[in-house]
Amino acid sequence: MVRFYARHLFVSFIASCAMMVGIAAAQSVGTPLPPIDQETPDGFRQYEGEPAQPGVEPQPAVPQFPQTTPRASVGDAIDPLLAPRTFPQAPPDPSQPFPQDALPDTAQPAAPGIDGLLPLTSVEIDWRVENPFRFFADAKDTEVHRATYLSLSPEQREAAPVLASEHALARRHEAGWAETMYRKTCWAGRRNRHVCPDKSDYVNPDRHRVIVSLKGMTEPNVDCRWITSELGPSPGAESAVTRPCGEPMTFSAPYPAGIGVRVEVGGITVASTEIKVRDIFVVGIGDSFGSGEGNPDVPVRFSPERTVEYGKGGGADDLTGYPARAGPWKQVGDDAFVEGNARWLDQACHRSLYSYQVRAALELAVEDPHRAVTFAGFACSGAEVTWGLFLRYKGNEWVPNPPDLSQISAAADAQCGKRDAPVVDMPEAYHMNGIIPELQGGLTLSKCPPNQARKIDLVLLSVGGNDIGFARLVANAVLSDESLVRNLGGWFGQVHGNKESQELLTRLDQRYKAMNRAIHGILHVPWDESDRVILTSYPPFALLDDQGNMCRDGSAGMEVFSEFKITQKAALSSSWLADKLDQIMKKSAELHGWTFAEDHRKTFVGRGLCAGHTNGLGPLVDDLRLPRRHDGVWKPYNPAHYEPYAARLRWFRTPNDAFLTGNFHVAGSVVQKVLKLQSFSWFQVLLASTYSGAFHPTAEGHAAIADSVVLRARAVLQRHGQQSAAVATPDTETP
Repeated sequence: MVRFYARHLFVSFIASCAMMVGIAAAQSVGTPLPPIDQETPDGFRQYEGEPAQPGVEPQPAVPQFPQTTPRASVGDAIDPLLAPRTFPQAPPDPSQPFPQDALPDTAQPAAPGIDGLLPLTSVEIDWRVENPFRFFADAKDTEVHRATYLSLSPEQREAAPVLASEHALARRHEAGWAETMYRKTCWAGRRNRHVCPDKSDYVNPDRHRVIVSLKGMTEPNVDCRWITSELGPSPGAESAVTRPCGEPMTFSAPYPAGIGVRVEVGGITVASTEIKVRDIFVVGIGDSFGSGEGNPDVPVRFSPERTVEYGKGGGADDLTGYPARAGPWKQVGDDAFVEGNARWLDQACHRSLYSYQVRAALELAVEDPHRAVTFAGFACSGAEVTWGLFLRYKGNEWVPNPPDLSQISAAADAQCGKRDAPVVDMPEAYHMNGIIPELQGGLTLSKCPPNQARKIDLVLLSVGGNDIGFARLVANAVLSDESLVRNLGGWFGQVHGNKESQELLTRLDQRYKAMNRAIHGILHVPWDESDRVILTSYPPFALLDDQGNMCRDGSAGMEVFSEFKITQKAALSSSWLADKLDQIMKKSAELHGWTFAEDHRKTFVGRGLCAGHTNGLGPLVDDLRLPRRHDGVWKPYNPAHYEPYAARLRWFRTPNDAFLTGNFHVAGSVVQKVLKLQSFSWFQVLLASTYSGAFHPTAEGHAAIADSVVLRARAVLQRHGQQSAAVATPDTETP
């Protein structure tokens, strides 16, 4: 008899412990009751599994195991624990062992039971921003880049995620990935402002859409009740929605306060969190290396059969058999010809989505699921610190609506969001005691009031090359001494050598000082946060090979125009000056407390202007020659097969590449008016091979530069507490 009751008490104790574990688990998450199914007229609350009227005992649950259970309920698992125990009808015989069928049904539960509830303690809420790169108006475009990033190997994400992503995208998009995206952005070219298609306040978002899901949920078909409430000084009312636990949810999270989210299963809270998006403001300013020159969002297409003739050059050169654009045009410069122009995110400034500034901001967005990036880019091909950053500069391609503000003023105007930034007089603030005469007297700049200006988290800066006349220096290096173009310096601004550039170098740091004052004084970057300015080094000068020797052939990659020819003296001299420029930039960055990005200079080794072949013994993409058609035959290849964004050895656009990618032309009347040339056809070849981005990085080169900038940007954000703990690490993140 004692033995019977001892066993009975032991079994009762085990069952009680099981119930206490369930109750304790419910209390620990703060919701002790299952959800209310309905309320009767007399106020009695009816819960799932309870009788319709009070005083009626519930019946024990009958286990059911259908072949297909579309939706289960934790109530089904709890009911067997709450059901009355059943014992044999006859009193037990004390001399016999306790019958096995008299044991409470908790040992072998019909539903998952308490063992099924315990795994819920490991359930977590996982979330990410739906469109982390807000510059793309369509979240699907951002998702292309996010998915590409997540598809990379851990090694690729660790070493060079932007470059690896560019290679992956180039394999899927022969004409380049930007063609389908550049029109769907928050940049309104006609207004020269950052405006989204939905007319929302782009610079100052008030909320972000987030995608939320559960991690560790072993029963995805069970119903989850998602309860949300807006956070902040005055928390909003709770709202709830029920969906299968395996189904991701999309919520709108107020910015910056965020939203509280908890998930209940069968009335028990299984997970909760606060969702707060970290939105960083990234501004890009500078010159052609910042704008993406040489990499139009939509490159020019060429006919597989048609050719174009440019008459005679300065001498007796044969300018026939050149690749001709595809399309129904009849003569160079007519409407149909213009319709086939290369297209850019910003036409006047030749700013494109391939720019390292865009790619760096995009990478910062896709690598951190809890971060959004608001990017505002103003870099313009041909810009200097003076004409471009401080003073209005209209770009290097004529358009009906050129930039109407300097880059500093444009950035300040953007800080004000939908408000217009007031214009203030700055006649004596930035000429540095007359060292920069262009900034003396009459200088006005837009400046957003501090209490209205959005704080800038990163300034991506690429400037200095044009300030020392680098483009003119390149022209000096590649134009033969007998070149007729040397006498047409008005179009190039000026063709000069090292003497002139060295004189400008001595004054470059004063321009950087003026720039530093404006970044702090106009754009409100705190003086003790100067490291938020990331000055980017220029890649090594591309006229020399890896051993410092001149390219094998002085005209390799440049036979598009007969007057192009590199001389060893000019190449070595220009290379020395480029290194001098890099040293001054680095010292100026240290002086002003800026971050200096230069790691990409090493990755460009082996990727110079003449990396490739001229004998046909190699891949087509690495052929440096320009296709020409003579006697009905294209040699060395049909221009219709040229792929501007394919991976290749060289990371610089040669003049030949520029002709086949951007193919910049102007109307004949413009050439006659500006250059006073009656016979202008040959000059179009020069424009098509220089103003289309010659001697500038390819999309691969920009991706490599972006990786260098991202490395520095992460460190800056980390120092200022803006690097999320959710940043993907190579061994933990999954698609």
